[in-house]
Amino acid sequence: MKAWEMARKVFAEARPVIRTEEEQTWTDLVDTAGFYDSNLSLDWGSNVPGSGAPEKIMVAAVQALENRGYKVSDRGYELLNEGLAAFDKKDFVRLQQVSALLRRELANAEVDPLSDYWNYHYYTSFLEYAMSVRFPEAVPVDVHSARFADQIRAGWLSQLIGGAMGTMVEGYTSKNLFEVFGETRDYLREPNTYNDDNTFELAFLDAFSQKGYRVTSEDIALAWVGFIPAGWSAEEMAIRNIRNGIFPPESGTYRNPFNEWIGAQMRGGICGMCAPGNPYRAAELAWKDGEVSHANNGILGEVFNAVMTSLAFVEKDMQKILRTAIELMPKDSEYRTVVDFAWNCCETYEDWRHALADCEKQFERYNWIHAYPNVCNEIIALYYGNGDFEKTLYIITMCGVDVDCNAGMIMPVVAIREGTPAIPERLQHPAFTKLDTYMRGRYREISMDELVDLTVTSVRKYNP
Repeated sequence: MKAWEMARKVFAEARPVIRTEEEQTWTDLVDTAGFYDSNLSLDWGSNVPGSGAPEKIMVAAVQALENRGYKVSDRGYELLNEGLAAFDKKDFVRLQQVSALLRRELANAEVDPLSDYWNYHYYTSFLEYAMSVRFPEAVPVDVHSARFADQIRAGWLSQLIGGAMGTMVEGYTSKNLFEVFGETRDYLREPNTYNDDNTFELAFLDAFSQKGYRVTSEDIALAWVGFIPAGWSAEEMAIRNIRNGIFPPESGTYRNPFNEWIGAQMRGGICGMCAPGNPYRAAELAWKDGEVSHANNGILGEVFNAVMTSLAFVEKDMQKILRTAIELMPKDSEYRTVVDFAWNCCETYEDWRHALADCEKQFERYNWIHAYPNVCNEIIALYYGNGDFEKTLYIITMCGVDVDCNAGMIMPVVAIREGTPAIPERLQHPAFTKLDTYMRGRYREISMDELVDLTVTSVRKYNP
């Protein structure tokens, strides 16, 4: 049946009625207006759910574009300030108008020829990236062994521990965390597993469970819109794009100023777990996943974490894992200059706080959700923690910024090396026996046993 026939059938079969309370169909729209106003408010002033840290995403959008080598016009700044004022006054009529105007201004931002960003190569595909580096040989892993299953359990459990610890303190500077909480080595409240980072990894795992290493970015994108109702920053922009039929890689680049933020970097762990001992395959999976919402340096961030997780299955030397991952960042990329800077700081100082201070100063113009300051903290915690679970967790927690993303990615690197015995029992809270999410369908709640089984079974299925 053609579309015109379907429409004609609906029209022809419609029977006239008298609606006794027809005005309600219009008053419902008042509630709809409130819904959209509430959503827009999140862009102009909100607080992180887990920690209460303040955010102004529209300010951050301008910042993100300028970090990526674009010049935001004077008009753009006028609209930004006008929007902040309208938000303070709760003038939603003007706020809706200004938001639309500012988004157009950002979409039309011009390249800033004076920006250092353009001094580095811009990577647009996995093949282009892979040809620029030399991958180490894959090391065989017996994925059918009990040890592998235990390593996967260690990976997920340590990610939930890191995410829970980080969710309590994310969005603040290291200095302010020390001043308010002191040295934090334990949960500041009862932990839970709500975390958008895990949500996107579950969507990847669902796609991977069906397609294995043949999974495509489109498969992952469809898992996103099917299971995930909403995201934040780059992921939210990508979800809106996919809903409108804009698929990867354009979903990560079209009107998405946040595509070099931490969103891809925070979900590389699952790619490494699905490619144990094989950094090339882990990097390829990470690129496919990353380009759903990110581009260039944003995707390299996911590759970095995927590679470290993959190596953790076959390498116990933490310094070697770090160095290998760093060497797999292209030398002509801006991302490489960031990880080199962090590594050099670690090599220079005995105290991790001195290394952090240098990194904070070097990357102060980047938002706390950007990939750069956060990968610096990952390197610092792994370097000085040197394989000790509690020490690494302490350092990454006290480094501040986007702690849940960082701890959720590096604690599996520490734990997978030795398996579950590496994780202190006192940190294994009962909350981690299941994973609660805001997803639709089967992943609304999933037990740890089910999560481990799904991961292990999927990897074994495609490694007979």
